[in-house]
Amino acid sequence: MSAGSEAGGGYDVVVVGSCMTDLVSRAPRLPQAGETIHGDQFFIGFGGKGANQCIQAARLGARTAMVCKVGKDLFGDNYIENFKSSGVSTEFVGQTDRAATGTASIIVNKEGENAIVIVAGANLLLGREELSAAGPAMTGGRVLACQLEISPSVSLQALRTAHRKGVKTIFNPAPAIPDLDPDFYPNSDVFCCNETEAQLLTGLTVASLEDAGRAGLTLLQRGCGAVIVTLGPQGCVVMTPQEPSPRHVPTSAVSAVDTTGAGDSFIGALAFYMAHYPTVPLEEMARRANLVAAVSVQSTGTQTSYPFRKDLPAELF
Repeated sequence: MSAGSEAGGGYDVVVVGSCMTDLVSRAPRLPQAGETIHGDQFFIGFGGKGANQCIQAARLGARTAMVCKVGKDLFGDNYIENFKSSGVSTEFVGQTDRAATGTASIIVNKEGENAIVIVAGANLLLGREELSAAGPAMTGGRVLACQLEISPSVSLQALRTAHRKGVKTIFNPAPAIPDLDPDFYPNSDVFCCNETEAQLLTGLTVASLEDAGRAGLTLLQRGCGAVIVTLGPQGCVVMTPQEPSPRHVPTSAVSAVDTTGAGDSFIGALAFYMAHYPTVPLEEMARRANLVAAVSVQSTGTQTSYPFRKDLPAELF
């Protein structure tokens, strides 16, 4: 299914962002410099913040399109098939022979600690030409989401283009950069970051709910339409100009097996709710997105752990 080709042709959620192929090795411990050790498990997974968020939105029932770039290689071919099998439109997925598909080489020890090397590759070749081609989809959709695993200037251009046309925008400043262009803030209807990113962007320590509220207020004052600071098992804090006092939105207590990609599950779910239930208060959307992300941490893997609508309680819809 190529989403967006029916019901008037508009997409619910368009994501401009990254695709990464995860190459994961599990070993008893992390190797030292120059050392070769034996691992006990290896698998290849689909990752990248942008693609993760898009896949989660699609699994909840959103008509989605991904604007991204992969290499003309086996990983790129496989990623395109992954999108198609997940119901994500590949109309704006470009392939290039100038760089390899982005990869993340991950080593995980028995304690769950990891060492990761990311090679962005083709992700950094996504540029203005591709955005121009995807312009009608970005401005004709309901929600647009961006992150920082592609060139920041490309993410900012996408946000500006959509925001100018009244499309709701979600910006996830991850991985965070300290010198973020101040224009990101007023072009973000929802600025969603975790505690580490909030700390880097504001210079404030974020070690408690109160700290998250202070950091969120600082971000709100920079012009965001709303701010959400996610706090892992503590849920999140939601703030808006209309209600600047921080509102804590807890999540359900679960036994986490693998938290990889939980933040992307949250944002993908949030994008789905913003597209499908625009009159629901943001606090309620965040509560539901918390519960979707809580399901994702109870299984191993990233996208493989993301729940489908049919797996979730009816009251979330």
